Amino acid sequence: MAQDVIGVIGGSGLYEMEGMTGIEQVTVDTPFGRPSDDYITGTLDGVPVVFLPRHGKGHRLTPSEVNYRANIYGMKKLGVTRIISVSAVGSLREEIVPGHIVVPDQFIDRTKGIRKDTFFGNGIVGHVQFADPVCRELSDHLFAAATAQGATVHRGGTYVCMEGPAFSTRAESHLYRSFGASVIGMTNLTEAKLAREAEICYGVIALSTDYDCWHEGHDEVSVESVIAIIKSNVAMAKGIIRAAVQRIGGERTCPCASALQYAVISDTGVIPVETREGLELILGKYL
Repeated sequence: MAQDVIGVIGGSGLYEMEGMTGIEQVTVDTPFGRPSDDYITGTLDGVPVVFLPRHGKGHRLTPSEVNYRANIYGMKKLGVTRIISVSAVGSLREEIVPGHIVVPDQFIDRTKGIRKDTFFGNGIVGHVQFADPVCRELSDHLFAAATAQGATVHRGGTYVCMEGPAFSTRAESHLYRSFGASVIGMTNLTEAKLAREAEICYGVIALSTDYDCWHEGHDEVSVESVIAIIKSNVAMAKGIIRAAVQRIGGERTCPCASALQYAVISDTGVIPVETREGLELILGKYL
């Protein structure tokens, strides 16, 4: 059985993975356009890893400009079966202190339809199960790895995904707290939806950098304050990733691996040839 390939998507502050060997820079073409950047392939302590900076090298793409479909399709094309996503977030709970790690298990969507968050359309309709939007097994590994690395880590919680790039208003921040949400960010839900459609396990290492703007005892969120926390958080995140890839492996027993089995509702006879060809990598075995 071929060895598992682990994908890592780096968010703000995480633009490369030290420790990878046998590195190659790979350009991937997709039916959905160009990914955020070239992929970096290699091994991390003997485990095949594919790394991609979500916002591109130099952080040149806003959350709305990221080509999420191309990014996830490219991971699939390179053989990735599990994705570890790293992202900076704002804390909506007193107990999630800036510098803490969160491994969320739920999302609330506050994006505005600007970004493409599904592979379906153009003549094919499908609906995947998304009640549990991240892979439980992968999230368990991430939590265990974070704990082993000495991080202060919170297991579970709801991630509000907003459009950005501006931070929340104070009224919005209090509204999201009233939802019972734990953290707020701008990217991970879109990736989670596409990873599920691509039958790739998806888990999140959320790096708390600030208290958004709801906390009266702390300054409002600013780029300067976020960057200061990110520098220490990213170092911890890299350690968590190295520990996690050693834990992950073997046959997948989670439902992520067969998420598309009953998803397609369209009559396969009416799916346009171009659409079918573009989705062959993802849907071919079911069509």
